[in-house]
Amino acid sequence: MKSPPVAKKVDHVMELFRDVRVDHHYWLRDDSRSNPEILSHLQEENAYTDSFMSGINSSTLSSSLYSFSTDMICSSLSTIEYSFHSNCVSVELSFQSGTKQFEQQLFAEIRGRIKEDDISAPRRKGPYYYYTRTLEGKEYVQHCRRYTSNNEVPPSVYDVMPTGPNDPPEHVILDENVKAQGHEYYSIGAFKVSPNHKLVAYAEDTKGDEIYTVYVIDVETQSPVGKPLTGVTSSLEWAGNDFLVYITMDEIHRADKVWLHKLGTDQSSDSCLYHEKDDKFGLDLQASESEKYLFVVSDSRNTRFVFYIDVSMPEDGAKFLTPRVDGIDTSVSHRGNHFFVRRRTDELFNSELLACPVDNISATTVLIPHRESIKIWDVQLFADHLAVYERENGLPKITAYRLPAIDEPLTSLKGGRAVDFVDPVYCVDSEESEFSSSILRFSYSSLRTPRSVYEYDMNTGTSVLKKVDIVLGGFDSSNYVTERKWATASDGTQIPLSIVYRKDLVKLDGSHPLLLYGYGSYEMSIDPTFKASRLSLLDRSFIFAIAHVRGGGEMGRQWYENGKLLKKKNTFTDFIACAEYLIEQKYCSKEKLCIEGRSAGGLLIGSVLNMRPDLFKAAIAGVPFVDVLTTMLDPSIPLTTEEWEEWGDPQKEEFYFYMKSYSPVDNVNPQNYPHILVTAGLHDPRVMYSEPAKFVAKLRDMKTDHNVLLFKCELGAGHFSKSGRFERLKEDAFTYTFLMKVLNMIPYLGTGQDEEPVCRSSANSA
Repeated sequence: MKSPPVAKKVDHVMELFRDVRVDHHYWLRDDSRSNPEILSHLQEENAYTDSFMSGINSSTLSSSLYSFSTDMICSSLSTIEYSFHSNCVSVELSFQSGTKQFEQQLFAEIRGRIKEDDISAPRRKGPYYYYTRTLEGKEYVQHCRRYTSNNEVPPSVYDVMPTGPNDPPEHVILDENVKAQGHEYYSIGAFKVSPNHKLVAYAEDTKGDEIYTVYVIDVETQSPVGKPLTGVTSSLEWAGNDFLVYITMDEIHRADKVWLHKLGTDQSSDSCLYHEKDDKFGLDLQASESEKYLFVVSDSRNTRFVFYIDVSMPEDGAKFLTPRVDGIDTSVSHRGNHFFVRRRTDELFNSELLACPVDNISATTVLIPHRESIKIWDVQLFADHLAVYERENGLPKITAYRLPAIDEPLTSLKGGRAVDFVDPVYCVDSEESEFSSSILRFSYSSLRTPRSVYEYDMNTGTSVLKKVDIVLGGFDSSNYVTERKWATASDGTQIPLSIVYRKDLVKLDGSHPLLLYGYGSYEMSIDPTFKASRLSLLDRSFIFAIAHVRGGGEMGRQWYENGKLLKKKNTFTDFIACAEYLIEQKYCSKEKLCIEGRSAGGLLIGSVLNMRPDLFKAAIAGVPFVDVLTTMLDPSIPLTTEEWEEWGDPQKEEFYFYMKSYSPVDNVNPQNYPHILVTAGLHDPRVMYSEPAKFVAKLRDMKTDHNVLLFKCELGAGHFSKSGRFERLKEDAFTYTFLMKVLNMIPYLGTGQDEEPVCRSSANSA
């Protein structure tokens, strides 16, 4: 096996507040991603990772190391070197099969659960059903539609897209497989059909850097309409059938300008509707469900205000709707002659729902008051109904309300019908629904329930399953148990855990491996969703758990506030408390406990590794934000200025020393660490590849153990890794194989039929 790469050390001295830091691996940062020395180093890291992951697992020989003959070994192994020293035998293994063969078989197993030729749940929009189709063996989707001849009939939850020989045929609007040819990476960030259903605008990224090009095509002929829009974000909306509204970024990747584009004109003549000059704020676009307005949202981590664009008069520009007030967060929807405003303040931290007349936005009426235990996290409007998405005690719920007629006063909400869910822990997401109907569409899943799309009649309470993701290979959800448990944090706070395992394999006696996942930032809720590839762990007696630590949004706004800025360490100590709880309750032991997190969750992993390396067997840090202090001191790095309200501004002394106390790169110590896998994407605009590269380099330099440390940098991808659906499954197979390898769970699979075993020996006497 190759030796691990050793990054050279070059002093880079940084001083602030009389504190001196020396970063020996700062040289690994290259914003152009073209420095030959750095690229060579990343390639060496990848080669070392490939070498380790191609070798045989140590457990292969563990049961027979004390009694074997050289003939037996040579007939069993691809390549072996051995030497005799007195009465001892040392064996050096160099395998062309073993782990890599297992990884390939695991990928085949994971892929074998996927129904490769499938369609999404068709969604009724006007006279068409829209859906995506996947084809056997193809990485990407086709965007399709079918005309429905009975489109004058009001939609029903029992409707089914007609597909008979006498029905209108399927029309493929766009085939991503064709568009992706010649590109190592391909992703469509927006796919928007014009209101008259004649045109489509889509945003395309071919590097993974999240800088998009927008194309407009004729739906029927697929011929281009005008020239593409370049250098834009994926925020894209139609303003009528003749205009597009889009957003561009500044030099630090901050969405800062909103533009109006008239079809058929050159991008250089587009008009700027709004320029956000405050570098703590970024812009986004949202279309009202009624399709009457577009909302331009300017938000920081603590403040959000909204402009509106009348779709019928887009050239009139963007007009103020909600004021810009520090600490107040507003989101807006529209129906009839009212705007609906979800509003959060420091006092009303879980939000209230207001309504105001379109022609008098200062005359607000409270429809749903603030409640300390229930957070309003989304609303969805219909012509006659309102669906409210809330979170209570860590779980999402939906309540549907009947609205008065548009011409009647809107003074309050009455009644409300709650949608029932069955699993103890689960995930619910809103789906695009037909505004003029009474049918709410949402998706549901749990750790044991594949993603399922439902349509819910808000008049009758009838719920109909429209599509469930098919899992092949004999999957039976009744074989799995999901649980909600609570760990006690160091300050007494109860931290929710979501857990799943296979009930016929797991004894809960501490003998089974467990993978604990965490995130805990940006008020994001990591809800317990289904993942088919995870079955390859569960079916090998793994337990999977999610620690819903502070900094996330699972338990309301205060849950987030208590895990950010100068309370960020709660995120890490919560995770450690969850790990200790799982060990105490005999879900696992230290020798079987593995942990994982991505991005800001990678910061979580890096921090707890420094704090409690003794607690874990293995760790996976995906595209980890691990160089917190250096990054947040550099406003030229994408996202830095926008994130000062999340982490703090380290140009202020209090934040500087607090960040330094937990920033993973700054706290690597000469101590033993568990087995670690770190990943990165070269073109990642969110977490620069150099952060995980520096973390690995410093760990290699300082750690005192002989555990494996791997770094895998995708040279043709960004933050979200590879783009093809099978390529992503390969990554799951790779990370799962890593875990099972360091846990000595990989069986010896034998040599290939065509392999010629090679045995090179030398005998030395003492």
